Amino acid sequence: MSNTFGEIFKITTWGESHGPAIGVVIDGCPSNIPISERMIQKDLDRRKPGQSKITTSRNEDDKVKILSGVFEGKATGTPISLIIENKDNRSKDYGELATKYRPSHADYVYDAKYGIRDYRGGGRASARETATRVAAGSIAKIILKNHKVEVLAYTSQIHKLKANVPSKVSPTLIEKNIVRCPDQTMAKKMISLIEKTKKQGDSLGGVVECIIKGLPIGIGSPVFDKLEAKLAHAMLSIPAVKGFEVGVGFNSVEMKGSEHNDAILKKGRTVITKTNNAGGIVGGISNGMDIILRIAFKPTATIFKKQKTIDNKGKATTLKMSGRHDPCVVPRAIPIVEAMVDLVLADELLKQKTVK
Repeated sequence: MSNTFGEIFKITTWGESHGPAIGVVIDGCPSNIPISERMIQKDLDRRKPGQSKITTSRNEDDKVKILSGVFEGKATGTPISLIIENKDNRSKDYGELATKYRPSHADYVYDAKYGIRDYRGGGRASARETATRVAAGSIAKIILKNHKVEVLAYTSQIHKLKANVPSKVSPTLIEKNIVRCPDQTMAKKMISLIEKTKKQGDSLGGVVECIIKGLPIGIGSPVFDKLEAKLAHAMLSIPAVKGFEVGVGFNSVEMKGSEHNDAILKKGRTVITKTNNAGGIVGGISNGMDIILRIAFKPTATIFKKQKTIDNKGKATTLKMSGRHDPCVVPRAIPIVEAMVDLVLADELLKQKTVK
């Protein structure tokens, strides 16, 4: 089981959903960058459960504590260790899962592969683990800010409802509503649909769009270490993600080369493209244009409707879950997507510096 991500700016996450705590160790962070618990907490509060009527009601404050690697408010260059305690885990809600498997969850395949699993909340397969990624991402974000790189993610679709995203998106606009959609009119419809689906005991999926601004030309490498390959790895490692695309993505198959190709222009001393169908990456290398990503999240697997399944003896049975679960993971996935992008780009920027 791989629990480590990155090459130079490297993170290792640990802990289970219903264990005493979760945490992350960050290795390779440059020294002297400012780090505080308050700074990390700001991002964690955007991901934490119980933040609105359309998220799980699990009541975790997700307070982070720095255990090592920071002295007098600055990184020392040694491993940074962060811990977040679990305080509101109700393992009794998962008692039935000791012998039964949730459809479309990792329960069965974990048992098949390892011969043992922590059924309380899904153990390492739970999205609870992503809090540690967000904590690490908040530190990676500082490296990006030093290079004037900005990462913004937002909800662009819930089920069949698609947002009309404005040309200029800001953090303020994204955070104006609980579904984190910059289209305020569509956001109301999305929230209403999520609430209705929650009452029905069901769940919904959606799409997160992410824009990376200010990344210089030349980040990424050809062949196996293409920038979009690194980003795809990061995005597809997030629980519930089932699709990833860059630029016009799958829509490119309906275009001709003359329609898809981005004309190259000179604007003053800067080389730009007239259109951005490539989404800011060509040949696995950033071209200086905005990088545009879209990430598809499936409907939450844990629902409150009766479903057909099997038990650990292979016998057919049914399962109807109880407990507290997100009817749609997309609103809380926004900071997770941003964090994983931050981690990839921080690693790539440090790698570029090392190569030079």
